[in-house]
Amino acid sequence: MRPQRTAARRRALRIYTSLVQRIFPLLLLLAWAIPAWGQPAAGGGDLAPADALALVDHALANELRAAQDSGHPMRYRLHKTSPNLTSTKEIYETRDGEVAQLTEIGDNPLSGGDEQKEQDRLNALLADPGKQRHRKMAEDADADRALKVLRALPGAFVYQYAGTGDASGGKVEKFTFRPNSSFSPPDLETEILTQMAGEIWIDAAHERVVKLEGHLQQDVDFGWGILGRLNKGGWIAIEQAEIGGGVWRIVHFQMVLSGRVFFKTRAFDTTEEESHYEPLPVGLSYQKAIEMLRAE
Repeated sequence: MRPQRTAARRRALRIYTSLVQRIFPLLLLLAWAIPAWGQPAAGGGDLAPADALALVDHALANELRAAQDSGHPMRYRLHKTSPNLTSTKEIYETRDGEVAQLTEIGDNPLSGGDEQKEQDRLNALLADPGKQRHRKMAEDADADRALKVLRALPGAFVYQYAGTGDASGGKVEKFTFRPNSSFSPPDLETEILTQMAGEIWIDAAHERVVKLEGHLQQDVDFGWGILGRLNKGGWIAIEQAEIGGGVWRIVHFQMVLSGRVFFKTRAFDTTEEESHYEPLPVGLSYQKAIEMLRAE
């Protein structure tokens, strides 16, 4: 295979994978809030249509501000479960991108050998700042793609107010969403929005999303079916909560998707629990974050 073609396929695979594993959850969390409004659902709820629209508008402003807010870096614990691996990491958000330290595998502390491998990895990161710069560039590229999709979202979905419910944090307002048939995706990143339907819950008091569930109604092909495909029936669920000081973060994420990548079947079956959030100094360097991680 020609080198140019191989490089192009690697780049396409990176885009596809980041869409599914990183950008897709962010889009679902934010996309609901730029609606093409439908009629109130049968039976309605406590909100009049105009009030429901105002709630969505206010929540949209809050979510967009939060998505672009770099003034509240956090450290947190990420517990991730997939069919092949269960792991726990301590993650620090820094001006140079995220820094993570693996602390458990299979809900057990690292063995002596695994601990040494993790420390060797961190040593290599300290010795070669270019590795962290590359990581930060990848994070920024994902963020740029997500923002590009956000700019294309108006009209992507049709929403209906579905009434009032209760959640662990208090009263919520529920909305259903479905694809807007008149929406024409301009690029690869927005293609997945054409087949997603589900429900979102909004904390009316804080005007923030607390829960979202979305399901793929049909297969979604990327790159004329050559790059990849996500299969009908896949689903995703996200829960968000206030972690203190008016800052909201994702606390639960679950994704069950399957598809084809360059003619190979892949399963994206992941559950993530984010907890133990604590604020970090603004402007923290990745070197200082590694020092802090090791000091624990």
